[in-house]
Amino acid sequence: MSTTADRARGPRADRDRQPKQDRSRATRQRLLEAAVACLAEHGWAGSTVAVVAERAGVSRGAAQHHFPTREDLFTAAVEYVAEERSSALRDLFPYGVRGDRRAVVTALVDLYTGPLFRAALQLWVAASNEEQLRGRVTELEARVGRETHRIAVELLRADESRPGVRETVQGFLDMARGLGLANVLTDDTARRERVVTQWAALVEASLG
Repeated sequence: MSTTADRARGPRADRDRQPKQDRSRATRQRLLEAAVACLAEHGWAGSTVAVVAERAGVSRGAAQHHFPTREDLFTAAVEYVAEERSSALRDLFPYGVRGDRRAVVTALVDLYTGPLFRAALQLWVAASNEEQLRGRVTELEARVGRETHRIAVELLRADESRPGVRETVQGFLDMARGLGLANVLTDDTARRERVVTQWAALVEASLG
């Protein structure tokens, strides 16, 4: 049974706890966003926990409270932004695409040419040499890949029961990844636009 003191203290404790929880969530989000930005700009070697914490405006201790290891921080960061990009992609077409597959192709290519892809690429390179990181990144990328494929199928209104349709969608996503790689070293905007136009036509003809 609660006492009078407990009842008096309860609401205040709830009020005090909620702002602390909000601050913790905000700190975690700042760290994730800073980690992705650092990976995209400085690569794996230049993206230490201290660098990320400084960019996020928090102490190193606070960063390690949320993410005990460097691997925890960076895999969580790429996962977080991947989920955000998936949500953003869906938000581009809240009422459906109205038959405009070119817009879908363009949006999906953009998914592979932004900061998320550059950050993920740095993780792939690091994972090829870091045994502890490799399994986690491989698992994450497999999950993100499945989600991206599922979103592509839905937005393109692709009927994967038809022969070759699944391969067409996957081939398109592989092409988009390749455009993202080409964009890492140089601004490939002009060529990318021409390729997107051609692939939009191919997808339209293949999916019917």
